[in-house]
Amino acid sequence: MKSPDIGVGLRKLVYFVASTLDGFIAAPDGSFDFLPLEPDVAPYLVSEWPQTLPTFAHAQLGVDSPPAGRFDTVLMGRATYEPGLTLGFPSPYDHLTQYVFSRSLAPADHPDVRIVAGDPVPFVRELKARPGADIWLCGGGQLAGQLLDEVDELVVKLNPVVVGSGIPLVDRGFSPSRFTLTATHPFDSGVVVLRYTR
Repeated sequence: MKSPDIGVGLRKLVYFVASTLDGFIAAPDGSFDFLPLEPDVAPYLVSEWPQTLPTFAHAQLGVDSPPAGRFDTVLMGRATYEPGLTLGFPSPYDHLTQYVFSRSLAPADHPDVRIVAGDPVPFVRELKARPGADIWLCGGGQLAGQLLDEVDELVVKLNPVVVGSGIPLVDRGFSPSRFTLTATHPFDSGVVVLRYTR
């Protein structure tokens, strides 16, 4: 099933993220190499969600440049942004407008992205009201916890692994939020892409 075209009205905030069966998106140290891109999942992402693949991997994966899709903006927490920075990629999603939420990173030191030090909720509400395509919430757990009430769609690339602890899918106090399952896409590797709307 192809990703939906950009609709009319407010932009949607879409939390698209890889997770373990027990709900973690990264190890306690922030690493996520235990969630590899499975060979049978890669073609699906290239076809359906190419904008969620980092710019530096586009040539290797055969992604058009710039990739077409529903997003024009990506949101990241500091811990999500820093692994790419450490590997020498200061602009991991150069094909999108990149916002990094951090009170510790100096904007002058990171000219390739836009650093946001303030409350993400009013910022995202204002961003959603601007003309444009949908907004991808890339992670991490704390940012997702702050923005969960603003999330319109949740897309989880569920991996067949249990890790026991780490950075949760959503890091916030107990507050049940119900989503409706709209699509599933299973793979032979055991990965299942689950799509939910609020």
